[in-house]
Amino acid sequence: MEMVQVVFLTVLMFFVIVTVHEWGHFYFARRAGILVREFAIGFGPKLFSYKRNETQFTLRLLPFGGYARMAGEDPEIVEIHPGQTIAVRVSSGEVKKIYLDQLDNRKNVIRGEVEFIDMVDDLKVRLNVDGESQQYPIYPKAMLVAKSHETQIAPRDRQFASKTVGQRALSIFAGPLMNFILAFVLFGVHLQMAGIPLENPTYVQIGDISKGMPAYEANLKKGDIIESIDGVKIGADYQKMIDLTSKSKDKPMEWTIRRGDEVFNVTLTPRAMEGQEGGKVGITPQLPSRKASIGETFSGAGVAMVDTTKIIFQGFGQLIKQFNMDDLGGPVRTFEVTGQIAKQGIVQLTYWAAILSLYLGIFNLLPIPAMDGSRLVFLGVEALRGKPIDPSREGMVHFVGFAMLFLLMIAVTYNDILRLING
Repeated sequence: MEMVQVVFLTVLMFFVIVTVHEWGHFYFARRAGILVREFAIGFGPKLFSYKRNETQFTLRLLPFGGYARMAGEDPEIVEIHPGQTIAVRVSSGEVKKIYLDQLDNRKNVIRGEVEFIDMVDDLKVRLNVDGESQQYPIYPKAMLVAKSHETQIAPRDRQFASKTVGQRALSIFAGPLMNFILAFVLFGVHLQMAGIPLENPTYVQIGDISKGMPAYEANLKKGDIIESIDGVKIGADYQKMIDLTSKSKDKPMEWTIRRGDEVFNVTLTPRAMEGQEGGKVGITPQLPSRKASIGETFSGAGVAMVDTTKIIFQGFGQLIKQFNMDDLGGPVRTFEVTGQIAKQGIVQLTYWAAILSLYLGIFNLLPIPAMDGSRLVFLGVEALRGKPIDPSREGMVHFVGFAMLFLLMIAVTYNDILRLING
């Protein structure tokens, strides 16, 4: 049951972090009037999908990321050329559906050869129907139907490229921004759960307890206070507790414990642990703490954001100076570490989730091709030049960058799997 809980918490954490990131893209794109075709969490085959309004919401197999696919970012829907035979369904004087195949099986449609069609600017189609030219306006949200798949057309004012530089930049930056906000909230939640360490503690408080060890078998609890061991007062001296325990390997010891208003004695027999000397009872202390105020929560979360950001950039610097494949961790290693932290409890997992959310936001803003940071660089250049860069060139840069990142991901994942196999 514990393993199921750990796996659930690990997957849930990644789901929340990725969803918040993609929701930022989705929300601000919709605010700008951009058609968001798909909001996906994960990559690969679909596990679950439903459509709401204009957007297909999809859960995919590999939970390593996600995307909000906006109209106009990639090559648009299948083109229709003059001379091609299609069928259209007209309602209220407008073309609501355009059929590209199985024309003989379509009911209540008008079939004809295309003389002219514009689904981006003019929104009109002119057909040759039995030798007669007929023209119809196209509904701005008309559907293209091919191979039983419906795709909504995207007039120019619904496409990503039609928006101002500011609107596009905000739609891109919103993903990392949401990760920063989530990290701040999670750091604050962690501070509320863990509390603020006392400056001058007067006691040792039990933190984590290892299963199968004497403290666990004696039913000690997290938060218990160690008053004395064999009559020796412990106070706030955790090292004294370690020394007494280490010297008493395989010898029963009388521990006095305070739990709330209750004081009781338990007998613990320290025993050896593999690779360590002396006796152990299987406890890790936690710093005595007090509940954080609202002001302390906000300021503490801000300090954690700044300190963690510094550590992340120091890690980037070390990686650049001394690149080593073993220093990189991919999805497998991240899942492994997250699972280990999840075993320590929700408090530690919340702090780790805040770190990962902050890291994801920072990493996405790096000027690496195919990442949000690279796309913002191109928008910055466009703002300075006063005109956009050739979309085909920008697309090639992102394609090459994505291919390189994908190859690196494969190499890192392979390395992670080998590390697991070799222990």
